[in-house]
Amino acid sequence: MIHSSSKSYSEVTTTGTKTHGGLKDQDRIFTNVYKDGDPFIEGALKRGDWHQTKDILVNGADWIIDEIKKSGLRGRGGAGFPSGLKYSFMPRVSDGRPSYLVINGDESEPGTCKDREIMRNDPHKLIEGALVVGVSMRAKAAYIYIRGEFWYEANCVEQAIAESYAKGFLGKNACGSGIDFDVYVHRGAGAYICGEETGLLESLEGKSGKPRLKPPFPANAGLWGCPSTVTNIETVAVCPTIMRRGGDWFASFGRKNNHGTKLFCISGHINNPITVEEEMSIPLRELIEKHAGGVIGGWNNLKAIIPGGSSVPMLTRTQCESALMDFDDLKDKRSGLGTAAVIVMNNSVDIIDCILRLSKFYKHESCGQCTPCREGTGWMVDILTRIKYGKADYAEIDMLEELSYQIEGHTICALGDAAAWPVQGLIRTFRNEMEERIDNYHSENPQIDLPMSKYLPHKNYDEKNQI
Repeated sequence: MIHSSSKSYSEVTTTGTKTHGGLKDQDRIFTNVYKDGDPFIEGALKRGDWHQTKDILVNGADWIIDEIKKSGLRGRGGAGFPSGLKYSFMPRVSDGRPSYLVINGDESEPGTCKDREIMRNDPHKLIEGALVVGVSMRAKAAYIYIRGEFWYEANCVEQAIAESYAKGFLGKNACGSGIDFDVYVHRGAGAYICGEETGLLESLEGKSGKPRLKPPFPANAGLWGCPSTVTNIETVAVCPTIMRRGGDWFASFGRKNNHGTKLFCISGHINNPITVEEEMSIPLRELIEKHAGGVIGGWNNLKAIIPGGSSVPMLTRTQCESALMDFDDLKDKRSGLGTAAVIVMNNSVDIIDCILRLSKFYKHESCGQCTPCREGTGWMVDILTRIKYGKADYAEIDMLEELSYQIEGHTICALGDAAAWPVQGLIRTFRNEMEERIDNYHSENPQIDLPMSKYLPHKNYDEKNQI
């Protein structure tokens, strides 16, 4: 029997309600994330990797998929799509074309630093996960796409693959299961757009990394026109542990539809920047104060937090008081969990300049295929630059917001959305500061009369006074 769960749920019961967090060491999946031990084969075997892998594979593809579905695992790369359901889209019977598993190790989202820790410190969890997930979708091979800047990480993964072949865990008759399975590493060139699944497939095929129109979807026509599934490194790496301890064990963590443990990357104005594994649905404030040493200058010095990587809207301090780190709660707060890259900003920052910096990043990384993204990202940078210095008027804030909605949802891939959401979050939460910046500039430069200013209502203008 594969399941050997020690059901030690990480929960505290208070007045009959369950609060999340305080993950116990015995429930951690990534036990070498800080490189406390040998990251390669000897250390991996001591940590329990490759244990009973043959039994897992022999149970068959349908059993593996069912366990992943039972666990409630959702994609850890940003979208949060149910992983078991996604893997089940692959064809059960081949039409003559081979199937492929493609693992996304591009990790270009600003603030995100979780997958690189797996690649450099726990690579065998990734390799074993590639085998298990690959077999679940009847794939012939797995390709791990690693961004070009991750030179050391790619070397670690390649060494782990070589060790796995030497031990008989990969290749012909992998783990003695009678199944043949190969794993390859492909190094990218550092383009953010290649984090998008079809852009990644184009790059893997040796083409320019520009996203494809869908349909057809990768599960029907992906890598080299064959059925393929693109999935995240962390998502794959947790699967062998789920198989051993059971889907129910994994599902015991987190709120409904937000199950499992998760690697959180915490950076910015905190005393202890860290990547830490915790239970899903842990309160955001607890995550920061318990694991990251708190906000520099104290919690009351907090300005805002981007909870899921640069592409999700920021939260104000008031919202952070009650925020839970899971997909549904952050969505209810008009933000998102994304990659769980928590970027903390205290009152020392110029919040407009922060979002301007992100907008410049998305402008630079746009592949240029879609007009709304190609042109709109540049326009957003121009308007935000003027607002940063106050050389604007109130109408341009509304113009900026309208522009962001013209980009969102009107592009082939999600880069347009990623560029629009931080700007929308800025306007929604800190519009008063944008207006104050404009007021200050005009009060200091009364001789400058912007052409639109005389026709624009003041921020305190009462619509009832319209003629």
